[in-house]
Amino acid sequence: MHDTPPAVSNPHRPGDNYVQSFARGLEVIRSFSASAPQQTLSEVAACTGLTRAGARRILLTLQTLGYLESDGRLFRLTPRILDLGFSYLSSMPIWDLAEPMMEALAGRVHESCSAAVLDGLDIVYVLRVHTHKIMSINLAVGARLPAFWTSLGRVLLAALPESELRERLTNLPRKSFTHLTVLDDETLLTRISDARTQGWCLVDQELEEGLISVAAPLRNRSGQVVAALNISGQANRTSIEMLRERLLPELLTTSEKISRTISMRVQPR
Repeated sequence: MHDTPPAVSNPHRPGDNYVQSFARGLEVIRSFSASAPQQTLSEVAACTGLTRAGARRILLTLQTLGYLESDGRLFRLTPRILDLGFSYLSSMPIWDLAEPMMEALAGRVHESCSAAVLDGLDIVYVLRVHTHKIMSINLAVGARLPAFWTSLGRVLLAALPESELRERLTNLPRKSFTHLTVLDDETLLTRISDARTQGWCLVDQELEEGLISVAAPLRNRSGQVVAALNISGQANRTSIEMLRERLLPELLTTSEKISRTISMRVQPR
């Protein structure tokens, strides 16, 4: 599998206030990845659909600002690019509150623990506590996965209004990641509805063979779902029964504790 799935097109339509040059600059930044850590001008232009002249202007601007460096032929991102992501993380004190409790949870259950938020048709990881490498995908903070086929994603999708959920489903590209991947609308909606009703979601090997996970929501003071928390394991050593009977109660206890802490310390925006 690739390090991250292909980006999903933005459902929002440009309006009068749309700054095209800024959007193109972001596309250039996103063109760099684990599979393309350094690129020539021609490669960036081909990847983004820009002309060579347009790509060159953006690359040189980013280089002047310190977000890119070049040896004269190849361009690569610099560590300064992390400032853009950390600005989001530092603006949300929820993550500082959640991390020690996630570390304690991972230590008790001896499985990896993650927190993610919803962005369009994807989830984006904002915290990761590793105990084992459980996926071929490189999951770090900022990694994206398709929301409809992850436990984290279904918990987050369950918090959407029904009309918005169905609209996202309409725009959903379909891909069978494994022989267990659910593709039909009604089954997907049923499983998301189940997650909403029971307050948690279990996904069994729909995204990658051998990967099982269970997730629960994190709520703010107003009761709104602001993120999701999950435990992931390998099917060959963590059965579905163990996930439900031993790990799920630990997950729910931690998610409720984090939500209470958020409610006490974080003022709603």
